[in-house]
Amino acid sequence: MGLAMPVVDLNADLGESFGNFEVGRDEELIPLVTSANVACGFHGGDPRVMDRTVQACRAAGVAVGAHPSFPDLVGFGRRAMDVTPAEAETDVVYQVAALAGFCRRNRVGLQHVKPHGAINNLAARDPALADAIAAGVASFDPGLILVCQSGTELARAAERAGLRVAREGYVDRAYEPDGTLVSRRRPGSVYDDPERAVRQALRMVLEGTVVAADGTVIELPVDTLCVHGDNPEAVDFLRLLRRELAAAGVELRPLAEVLGR
Repeated sequence: MGLAMPVVDLNADLGESFGNFEVGRDEELIPLVTSANVACGFHGGDPRVMDRTVQACRAAGVAVGAHPSFPDLVGFGRRAMDVTPAEAETDVVYQVAALAGFCRRNRVGLQHVKPHGAINNLAARDPALADAIAAGVASFDPGLILVCQSGTELARAAERAGLRVAREGYVDRAYEPDGTLVSRRRPGSVYDDPERAVRQALRMVLEGTVVAADGTVIELPVDTLCVHGDNPEAVDFLRLLRRELAAAGVELRPLAEVLGR
């Protein structure tokens, strides 16, 4: 018997426009991914955008997930906020339930939840915040997949809550030696070179490792790769990434199928 073909999910953060403000090129991006993280109104998105994004995902056969955030529309969810665990838990439930309503309206299943921005970064290190997020997701639907970085407090909290965990890798972000992301405030935290990002993605999928900012090689097995949809070059980069993954024999599948293999 031959070796199984490597398989991975490809996700992007979508539906982040709101009102008169356009963010990203969702119409072009959606057909290029296998799973979509849809903003739920706290850092981006609004009811009309959520509805249109779910409809577009359904038409393209792309799996839908909720992308909850701190209540920080002004800061695009990237500012750390001092919230209690109860506030974090109920904010997550509120946002997931909102998107689930549009999924039900459009006869689309809700596949996963991926926390956005600062709440995701903080939950990677803060056990109380991580437990609150996982509790909120599990209380709404224990069948949902929680997308997070491997080895973090959020991954451990998801497992304690009985949730399936999808291990995420960021193709265009620099990593610390402990496996967390380098702060966006530091130069070089986001890769501008698409070839470098592709090399990092291939290494994650094929070897389960990544080269940290200090040059050390760390283990980082992944089930899903994230490409930031608000990047102006995201469409061209996704096309390049898909070509290179295919050339390396990597198969793209939605998260539920990746974890089910």
